[in-house]
Amino acid sequence: MDTRITLEARARAGGAVRPVTLVAVAVIVVLAIASWFLIIRPHEELVLSDAGGHPSTPVTPGTVAAPPPANVEAMGTDQLLSEARKAMNEQRYLAPAGNNAFEFYLKALERQPGNAVATDALRETFPFAADAAEQAINARNFNEAQREIDLLAKADPTNFTLTILRSKLDAQRKLQDKEQQQATEQERQQQLAAQKAAEEKAAAEKAAEAQQASTTTPRSSAAGSTRNTASSQGAETPVAPAAAPAAPVLTPAVLIRSVNPRYPTQAQRSRTEGYVVLSFTVTAEGRTSNIKVTNSQPRHVFDRAAIDAVQRWEFKPATRNGEPVEVTLTNRINFILGQ
Repeated sequence: MDTRITLEARARAGGAVRPVTLVAVAVIVVLAIASWFLIIRPHEELVLSDAGGHPSTPVTPGTVAAPPPANVEAMGTDQLLSEARKAMNEQRYLAPAGNNAFEFYLKALERQPGNAVATDALRETFPFAADAAEQAINARNFNEAQREIDLLAKADPTNFTLTILRSKLDAQRKLQDKEQQQATEQERQQQLAAQKAAEEKAAAEKAAEAQQASTTTPRSSAAGSTRNTASSQGAETPVAPAAAPAAPVLTPAVLIRSVNPRYPTQAQRSRTEGYVVLSFTVTAEGRTSNIKVTNSQPRHVFDRAAIDAVQRWEFKPATRNGEPVEVTLTNRINFILGQ
């Protein structure tokens, strides 16, 4: 094949494609220029007039925020955008009500639907505003958080972040209600416990006063109980015949080692006082056995402590005609705070 024919065919094909390429490039250039003059340049001019920066970029305010405009309805679109930018600079995305960036931008869109500056600013500022609403939720300022979520919904009602914020708000409200209920119930339980403790203390004091005359200390009580028990054991002791020269000689058991009971920790904390009446056997070796609680006030509060103490008591055993014998005694142990 002739090489010249091939080159000429390629040249003709290149000439057919070149005009189409030039037209496409020209269209792109025209669109870029139109975008610059219609969208980008007006936006940059507005930003520069408000001290520079993009609407979505927070700027630390240098002065205290001005009060809300007296008549927002009378403001034009440019003035609304200017006020919105000032609010952005001072990070007033959603608050205070009536003087925040979102409300200004939304009002500007009402005046001029499709306004590119307001639309872009709302979209790009949405994450910062959502963080502000979340902070209101965490601070449990629920009414303010609800207002801010509603304001966000006006800007982007389908944004999934709104679902998350609403769930957090609902969860925090339920948590606060639960905490308040728990605090109320705890206070009620404390009042009931204090009332019960006062009643038990009054009952213990009354019982102690009623038996104060008959019981003083464990030592004297034990000795007195021994004498009473000795008399009750007369039925067990063989009765001497009338003609017997002498009756059996009986000596009571004598407490020689007393161990004070341990005051229960719970009773100390609740300031509870009371007593325990015990029945027990003193063996021929002077040990205690068969320890039983015959009466206590309050019931079951001091029983274990009293039994543990009596188990360690030691006696000089009772004797009959000089021989050690078992005897049964009763004793009352008082539990009084401060003694």
